[in-house]
Amino acid sequence: MRMIGLIGGMSWESTAVYYRLLNEAVRDRMGGLTSAEILLRSVDFSRIVALQQTGQWDKAAAVLAGIAQDLERAGADCILICTNTMHKLADAVQGAISIPLIHIVDSTGAALSAAGAHRPLLLATAYTMEQDFYRSRLMAHSGIEAMVPETADRAEVHRIIFEEICQGVVLPASRARYVAIMEKAKAAGADSVILGCTEIGLLVGQDDCPLPAFDSTLIHADAAVAFALSAQSGTSQAA
Repeated sequence: MRMIGLIGGMSWESTAVYYRLLNEAVRDRMGGLTSAEILLRSVDFSRIVALQQTGQWDKAAAVLAGIAQDLERAGADCILICTNTMHKLADAVQGAISIPLIHIVDSTGAALSAAGAHRPLLLATAYTMEQDFYRSRLMAHSGIEAMVPETADRAEVHRIIFEEICQGVVLPASRARYVAIMEKAKAAGADSVILGCTEIGLLVGQDDCPLPAFDSTLIHADAAVAFALSAQSGTSQAA
């Protein structure tokens, strides 16, 4: 089994979900007491948020790249950045290491394509919804054009992520707001929804959603397990 390296803590609420999902998936596939081989480095999220808010993405990239190098030296065979937003820096992180970075956008795009989804709504932080790094890669690698909520709804989605879910607060009113935003997108032609922040699955699940939901956390974890266990049969899988 290959060792999975996690860059977590952004936020730790969703990193804990990654840890559970990885181990559950390995146990389900391998049986018995088998669990995942994992190296985890969890950061102080407040430091990363400060860099995001001040636009110091180069400094944030240096932090994540350094952690990825540490994980590689410690024996990781792949790297996961356990957050969608920080995949803005994925190329810089990949450039700093010789092991593959399993990209959350590529994994999510593959899942959408496999399901025949073509016009997903992207729910995520404002950075992910409004900057180009996520949607352009989704189009380039999977041919999928994501739509985003209107300005006021984007601001509310972002606020709920940082002020509530990342701090362990899950409110029915916020769940209802997300569902209303999905309903609006469905009426505008969305055929699916990407839960494109790794915390969103703590607030809404498929049973809440009026559209087929693609939870990026679950999809990313599944891709990591597929990579880790591909060594069991002597096969390889590109990240």
